[in-house]
Amino acid sequence: MTAAPSIRVQREDFDATAETAALTAGRNDIGAVVSFVGLCRDEAGTLSALELEHYPGMAEAEMRRIAGIAVERFGLMGLTAVHRYGKIAPGENIVLVLAAAPHRQAAFDGAAFMMDYLKTSAPFWKKEHRRDGTAGDWVSAKDADTQALDKWR
Repeated sequence: MTAAPSIRVQREDFDATAETAALTAGRNDIGAVVSFVGLCRDEAGTLSALELEHYPGMAEAEMRRIAGIAVERFGLMGLTAVHRYGKIAPGENIVLVLAAAPHRQAAFDGAAFMMDYLKTSAPFWKKEHRRDGTAGDWVSAKDADTQALDKWR
């Protein structure tokens, strides 16, 4: 039995343990859950926060589209993706992906696929806020993120 993916974009923090419990509640057929939690880094002490913006409605729609592909492609039994927006301090959570499957490899692949496409396809933007008060930059997409998609094509 496959549950519809749970997709959220929210300002408030999430609880990865509670999200895992919700994903697996009453499911004795799930053999593996892989979790990925992305955190805000302090960039060697120079960053006071990252400000994340998104395109409301479109971000959720793109996350749902990617999740649907992941569920189908890897035979996932459940998938949760939560992405935060707003000002996020170093050490705080930014993104959560949980992939549930009968076996570990499908769960690992589903989670990695979701994150690789989330990083490159979903309309989120990040702006740095520096500790010294100087204007931060908008963070550009990294070539490594785009190259990570090659393994899924």
